[in-house]
Amino acid sequence: MADQQTRGQQQAQPTEAIKSLLPQQGPSKSQVLAVVTLFPVGGALLCLAGLTLVGTLIGLAVATPVFLLFSPVLVPAALTIALAVTGFLTSGAFGITALSSLSWMINYMRRMRGTAGEQMEHAKRRVQETAGQMGQKTGQKIQETQRTL
Repeated sequence: MADQQTRGQQQAQPTEAIKSLLPQQGPSKSQVLAVVTLFPVGGALLCLAGLTLVGTLIGLAVATPVFLLFSPVLVPAALTIALAVTGFLTSGAFGITALSSLSWMINYMRRMRGTAGEQMEHAKRRVQETAGQMGQKTGQKIQETQRTL
């Protein structure tokens, strides 16, 4: 009897653990409305996807013999078109790379000129200030030496 009670308690514990994982409340009205609205839309889209797949398979079944008959013409034409498209895309990528590199170089040179000009102006001002200070000090030294004489 005690053995049956412990078994009942052991079985109750897993259900309690599972219940603790579930939300305490049911879904809200907006969640129910979203599911009710989106479920038919998802079903319709799934049906359209299935119809598209069936249409594609039928088209492939019809077109396969035609591809086999015209393959000596189609394969070289497809390779030529693929190589041409690859060439155009590559040349475009190289062109964009070249333009962006030139743009970067021009902006870099403009910044360097602006920086160099600003540095030169700053250096000129410092030289002028230093020359003015040295002139004042020299004038003061001359006046001091004249007073002592």
